[in-house]
Amino acid sequence: MSATAQAPVLFVSHGAPTFALEPGLLGPQLQAIGQQQTGIRAVLVVSAHWQTRGEVRVMTTAQPETIHDFGGFPAELYTLQYPAPGAPDIAQLAYQRLAAAGFPTTLDAHRGLDHGAWVPLYHLLPAAKIPVFQVSLPFGITAEQCLALGQALAPLREQGVLIIGSGSMTHNLYELAAPDSPAEPYALEFATWVRTAVQARSLAALSRYRAEAPHAQRAHPTEEHFMPLLVAVGATEEADAVRVLDGGIDFGVLSMESYAWGLSAA
Repeated sequence: MSATAQAPVLFVSHGAPTFALEPGLLGPQLQAIGQQQTGIRAVLVVSAHWQTRGEVRVMTTAQPETIHDFGGFPAELYTLQYPAPGAPDIAQLAYQRLAAAGFPTTLDAHRGLDHGAWVPLYHLLPAAKIPVFQVSLPFGITAEQCLALGQALAPLREQGVLIIGSGSMTHNLYELAAPDSPAEPYALEFATWVRTAVQARSLAALSRYRAEAPHAQRAHPTEEHFMPLLVAVGATEEADAVRVLDGGIDFGVLSMESYAWGLSAA
C-alpha cells in the first residue's frame, strides 16, 4: 500500500458457519482479494453477531479467542481456530473516533472473535497474522446511525485499517431450504435492488431500504444482518470503485452477495 493509498472496505455475507468449511463461490474471491493486499496494519470488523445495549463497544483484547457462537453444526467446525492477535492501540483510535462523533462508546478487553468475524477471515486472510478487532452494533441502531458509524471509522483506512461489515444480504432463517435448493425469487429481487443502490452509492435509498426495497421485511425479519452493510457503505468515499462479489444463494434464501470498495487496480 502506497503512502497515499487507503485500505479497502468490504461487506461480506458470512452465511452459515459452515462457510468456513465450504467456501462455495464467495470463498475463492475473498482469498484472491486477501492475497492482493499489502500494508494492512489491522482489520476492523463490525459483525451482526456482536450487539450491545445502549453503547458501542470496541474490542481491545490483546489475544482474542475464537468464539464458536453456534450450535448443531459438524464437529469439525468447533475445532477451527483463528489465532490472529488483537490490535489494542488501533482499537483505541477507533474508540476516539466514535466518541468524537457522539456515539456512547466503551472499551472491552475480553471480547473474542465471533463467527461473523473469523469465518470470512478464514478465507480472506487465512494466515491469521494481521491483527483483528471488532466494533459492536448497538441494539436498535438505525440505518442512518449505521452510516454515521461507518463515516466515523472511515479515517482509519488512511492508517492501513481494513474495514469489514459482516452480515448477510438476506437472512430469513425461517425459510431455509435444502443446501442445493433453487433461489427464491424474493431473495434475488431484494439483492438486485440493494446492488443497484450500492453501485449508485445512494445513501438515501439504502437508509430507507426497509420501506423502499422489495421484500425487505421478508428478506430481513430482523435487521442486524443488514446493518453491517450500511456501516461499510458509510466508510466508503465517492471515489471508491465498488466490486460486486457474486456468492450465489445458499439454502434457497441466503444471498451470499458481497461487495468490495477501494481495491487496487492490481
